[in-house]
Amino acid sequence: QVQLVESGGGLVQPGGSLTLSCAAAELTSDDYIIAWYRQAPGKEREGVSCMARGDDSIWYADSVKGRFNISRDNAKNTAYLQMHSLSPEDTAVYYCAAPRRCSTYSGPYYVDHWGQGTQVTVSS
Repeated sequence: QVQLVESGGGLVQPGGSLTLSCAAAELTSDDYIIAWYRQAPGKEREGVSCMARGDDSIWYADSVKGRFNISRDNAKNTAYLQMHSLSPEDTAVYYCAAPRRCSTYSGPYYVDHWGQGTQVTVSS
């Protein structure tokens, strides 16, 4: 059973930064595709970023491009989402996910496993 465990959420002021972590025992090589999603109150879950094999296979949603950075440390079995210049519109539950595909044009597809989610609240 694949387990994805997020951490790092919390309350941050507008303009601030936060880094989310996703621990997964299967995250040992670049063959393991990783993605981040978020779901704001009253809205559908949306893809935020995904990473396939290395830096050439990364996708970001337009709403976070230039502000968020996805990365991974296979030695630590952990993926990260660095978030900068946060605004109240970024407030959501953020989920780590293991999709079957990460398209550099349209994002992640066919998620097989989800984490439990971590709350990010951007407010003054």
